[in-house]
Amino acid sequence: MEDIENRKDVEFLVNEFYAKVLKDKKIGYFFNEIAHIDWGKHFPIMYDFWETILFDTMKYKGNPMTKHIVLSKKEPMTSEHFERWLLLWNQTVNENFTGDRASEAIKRAKMIADLMKYKTATNENLR
Repeated sequence: MEDIENRKDVEFLVNEFYAKVLKDKKIGYFFNEIAHIDWGKHFPIMYDFWETILFDTMKYKGNPMTKHIVLSKKEPMTSEHFERWLLLWNQTVNENFTGDRASEAIKRAKMIADLMKYKTATNENLR
């Protein structure tokens, strides 16, 4: 296995990850039943997001925190949901890549999950 080296690798990783997510009974429903994701629009955004994180390219422009807070007000996201998201992400990275960027992808996903878990819980308490 090789490391995540370019956008093509990022696209592959994101596609493989969401293939798992959509089949997952714990979190898959968030994407199709709660958020009603338009996958044609969502995938390029996720490619840009992870390319920005892993390659420092500044392709992603947006605020994922706000979107997740709004979504969590529709259907509360729990620690269990974030842990499942992280587990699926880590599995996908580890099944397909190895190296510094792969490790960074796992590290950054943990930071993102922890921050989103905190922010959505904090905003839940403001209802």
